[in-house]
Amino acid sequence: MRKILFGVVITLVVILTFKYCNDEKEDEVLLKESSTLIQKQIQNVGKLVVTEGHFSEVFNYQNSKDLLGSYITSQKKALVVVNADVTIAYDLSKIQYNIDESTKTLHILSIPEEEIKISPDFEYYDIQADFFNPFEAKDYNAIKNIVNQSLAKKIEASALKTNAKNRLLSELSKFYILTNSFGWTLMYQQTPLSTPESLQNLKL
Repeated sequence: MRKILFGVVITLVVILTFKYCNDEKEDEVLLKESSTLIQKQIQNVGKLVVTEGHFSEVFNYQNSKDLLGSYITSQKKALVVVNADVTIAYDLSKIQYNIDESTKTLHILSIPEEEIKISPDFEYYDIQADFFNPFEAKDYNAIKNIVNQSLAKKIEASALKTNAKNRLLSELSKFYILTNSFGWTLMYQQTPLSTPESLQNLKL
C-alpha cells in the first residue's frame, strides 16, 4: 500500500513539475512574442508625420543711399509678393525607446523635435532703382531674410504648430493602444502614461 501511495505521490510531483515547466515556457514564449510584436509595430508607426500650411505676404522694400554727403539721396524700392508653403514634420523613425521585458514596459526615451521647412516663392513688381543705387544680390538676400523672419513669426502665431502637435499625439496614442492591448505599461521618460488623456500633458 505504501509503495502504491509513494508511486502516486511521485507521479503527481512529476506531472506538476512538467506542467509548471510548460507554463513557464509558454509565458516566456508569449512574452517574447509580445515584445517582438511591439517592436514591429513601433517600426510601422515610425513614419514621417507632416502638417502643411500656406501663407501669403506683400512687402514694400525700400532702400536709400546718400550721395555727396546728405545732399543727394538715391532710392530704390520694390513691391514683393510672397507665397510660401510651410511644412512641420516629426520623423518618428528617430524615436528612442527601450523595451523592458522583465517589467513588461515600453520606455519612450525621447521624441524628435519638429522640423519646420519654409518654401517661399517670390514675385517682384514695380522695381525702381537708378544707376547710383541699383538692385543687387544683397538686396534680394535682405528681402529673403526679412520674409523668412516674418513668416516664422506668423507660423508661431498660427494654429499650424498646434495642429502638428495634435497629429503627433495622435500617432503616439497608437503606442498606448498597442502596449495596453498586451498588458504592458507605457512610459515617457520617467512618467507612466496610464490613460490616453495623459498623452495630452506631455511636455514635448
